Amino acid sequence: MTSPSHRVLRALGRFHAARPWDHNARFHPWLLRNLPARVGSALDVGCGSGDLARSLAGRAGRVHAVDADPVILARARELTPASVPVTYTVADAPAGLPDRTFDVITCVAVLHHLPLTEALEAFRDRLAPDGTLLVVGLHRPRTPLDHLLSLVSVPLNVVMALVVNRGRRVPRPVSLSAPTRPADLTFPEIARTARAVLPGARLRRRLFWRYTLVWHRH
Repeated sequence: MTSPSHRVLRALGRFHAARPWDHNARFHPWLLRNLPARVGSALDVGCGSGDLARSLAGRAGRVHAVDADPVILARARELTPASVPVTYTVADAPAGLPDRTFDVITCVAVLHHLPLTEALEAFRDRLAPDGTLLVVGLHRPRTPLDHLLSLVSVPLNVVMALVVNRGRRVPRPVSLSAPTRPADLTFPEIARTARAVLPGARLRRRLFWRYTLVWHRH
């Protein structure tokens, strides 16, 4: 016999399948608020359908966007007007990242797919002096605070799905078509590694099972 909790989880799953919304896009305004008004160059790692890369193009003279998935990258090119200064490249991070420096590097919901230390080192080495690294990542809940934020996020997730989709059933957004997997590392593990590779990095737990990282290269 199915327990009430399992029935609730199944109902929530059906609800969100009918009214999906992009949790990562919620952080795009935060990313832009943490950037200068104008920068010369930006690198977006794991760009997906290119939503953030196109937003960065409003701040940067040029944007280089990379993703390992050629299918979603083809869609990103289709969605990007020729006048927008974004170059898309199919590449695996961190090994396939461009061998030059950038004023801004962004990485949203991708770091948990990569070897953490190697990826952070690659970002560090490609950041220009006075440059900014911004990460929105996923972590595995472990601490009481993690579980509290997860608990609070569940009803807020329903509210956001209703607000974003105006209560209607909608097709799945292109930005949610990339392959995903759950995070393996906990927030304390990520923070410990990040601060070893990026001294002075600021990390913060967020709602919706995310954390943020900010690092300025001096």
